[in-house]
Amino acid sequence: MTASSEVPVLDVRGEICPYPMLRTNRELDDVRPGVPELTVLTDHPPALSTIPPEAMKRGYGCEISERRPGEWEIRIFSAAPDGSG
Repeated sequence: MTASSEVPVLDVRGEICPYPMLRTNRELDDVRPGVPELTVLTDHPPALSTIPPEAMKRGYGCEISERRPGEWEIRIFSAAPDGSG
């Protein structure tokens, strides 16, 4: 595996619950298991309360920031204390 500074982005804008959470879970579990960081873009407010708890169950930390009115970025990152994932 090669080191890369590019953080993968999952764009779920335009999708409504439960799809943003389900797609994020699939990304973390199947597509990119063990990924150190993932950015999720959403415009569906309920996703802000469903995606972070699911990511935390998988051992990740989360930060939410508003990119523009009605659009958010959820940064999911390895919560390992040494940063190794």
